[in-house]
Amino acid sequence: MPTPNVFILASDNSSELLPLLRSNPSIASSQDEHGYSLLHAAASYNHHDLLRTLVRDFHVDVNIMDEDGETSLFVAETVETAKIIVEELHCDTSLKNDEGSTAEDKIRTEGEFVTVADYLKTIRTRTTNGTSPADRPDGQSRQGEEPLPPLPPNVTVNMGTTTEDEVPEEVDPAFRARIEELASREDFQGEEGQKQLRELVTDAVRGVERDADGRDVRRRVE
Repeated sequence: MPTPNVFILASDNSSELLPLLRSNPSIASSQDEHGYSLLHAAASYNHHDLLRTLVRDFHVDVNIMDEDGETSLFVAETVETAKIIVEELHCDTSLKNDEGSTAEDKIRTEGEFVTVADYLKTIRTRTTNGTSPADRPDGQSRQGEEPLPPLPPNVTVNMGTTTEDEVPEEVDPAFRARIEELASREDFQGEEGQKQLRELVTDAVRGVERDADGRDVRRRVE
């Protein structure tokens, strides 16, 4: 019985492919004489689950290149496919082919899938500005930093300047301890944790502390 062509199976998203890969996982990273891979086939034909499976389950290099130095991103024909390759599988969008073009450059030049090129342009712009594709739109974190958690309802932060004389010499130890204890709790982002955070902020503004029984105690001024 002749060996099935795995590239055709991938292009067709055939049910025969995954059992074959499980029996011989090394096939998942195979390439034909032109460097065409199963990842290229899955991307070209918009087989999204197969894309994820090849990278996550069979550990195929998402940046695998064909003979022209092009990754699967170069053959993406829909924004959804490009998003999966970039945002879920973390393909390097800055890689250039043998002609010195990125996927964005080539796709825009060919002019057939301009929406994909437009999407890749937004990724390039965000990366240039220091945000990664996986950053939350409401978090706007810098690369290498975790996005800040959202503020609780009815809490705002006003940015401003202050003079050196207005800066307290030391943060109140009790207040610091309450913040650290609250932030370390597993339910910090839950309803109860956020409620206590609001109370803590309110107390700080009012200059009030709470005793062990939860009663308001006006903070002593030296």
